[in-house]
Amino acid sequence: MGTVGSGVLNIIKKNNGKIEQTNGQTIVVKKALVRNLQKYQELAEKVSLTTDFNEILSDPEIKIVTEVMGGLHPAKEYISEALSAGKNVITANKDLMTVFGSELIKLAQDNHCDLMYNASVAGGIPILRTLSDSYVGDHILEIQGIVNGTTNYILSQMDEKGLSYAAALKRAQELGFAEADPTNDVTGKDAAYKMILLCQFAFGVHIKLSDFSVQGINHLQGFDLQQAKKLSYTIKLIGIAKKIADQLFIEVAPCLLSNDALMANIKNEIMLCKL
Repeated sequence: MGTVGSGVLNIIKKNNGKIEQTNGQTIVVKKALVRNLQKYQELAEKVSLTTDFNEILSDPEIKIVTEVMGGLHPAKEYISEALSAGKNVITANKDLMTVFGSELIKLAQDNHCDLMYNASVAGGIPILRTLSDSYVGDHILEIQGIVNGTTNYILSQMDEKGLSYAAALKRAQELGFAEADPTNDVTGKDAAYKMILLCQFAFGVHIKLSDFSVQGINHLQGFDLQQAKKLSYTIKLIGIAKKIADQLFIEVAPCLLSNDALMANIKNEIMLCKL
């Protein structure tokens, strides 16, 4: 029940009236799993807290479980138990879906449950739903995009405001765009996980992180962006997957983009995918 979990709770509380008007349903957040009851006492007035996941599993009134803890374990075990108990699950855990996605999807199908994970890749767009609903019968040749908002924010601040990498990262953390440990974001690993999921939907292939080149922005300096600007270019962290002669080329890396290119003008924490 950290930043993401608290945010989900607040959004539901804030927008429940609109949800009821548009869908005829009211969402009731009945129980939240936390590690430390004392730490989250300020939330006790909004939702019942528990440290025992079995209280959620055994409650017949709880139809949907939302996983916001992140990481592989015990998130995978909790989701598996929830699906096995006949509960629908929502997750934005890209790491988990990349590693265990096929297994969890099958488990959901076997138990006639929904496993919703559109938010695991650029949920605000949302690209996974678009690929699965609107492009399922199409032959996609290429997908590319800015799929990590943290790195795009850092690069925008370095480019437009002349901040150092360290200063831009610190500002991103202060604003909640970057985690306390930003390693996955700045090394390109987060973007790579997203490209793996996008490839599953766009090309129907299952690839591993070790199958393609991944570079982040953690070695870029202000000098690099200044030199790019002198040449009328900007630097963006781009993920690309492209069919070339019946082979699939995949890469995540900082790229030089002409200033008049569409992606060059996507600023701060905003993301974009192009098919």
